[in-house]
Amino acid sequence: MSITADEKQKLIKEYGTKDGDTGSPEVQVAILTSRITTLTEHFKTHKKDNHSRRGLLKLVAQRRKLLDYTRAKDEARYQDLIKRLGIRR
Repeated sequence: MSITADEKQKLIKEYGTKDGDTGSPEVQVAILTSRITTLTEHFKTHKKDNHSRRGLLKLVAQRRKLLDYTRAKDEARYQDLIKRLGIRR
């Protein structure tokens, strides 16, 4: 249910602000979004997997906090990020 190392490196390269950037909010939100998407697909076939559902809720809350932080620091970066990821709000 986790993402592969290759997929993670691809996200880091695409959303990073510089080479090897893993700590910026954009990269963290992109990785969390990928994991959330993977888990959402998992729940389409495993409806009663409540233990993983709790983990999904934690990931969503963590992503929300990072997005709020990005929005408070720089509105333009926030708007660009949600547009690139296709996150509504």
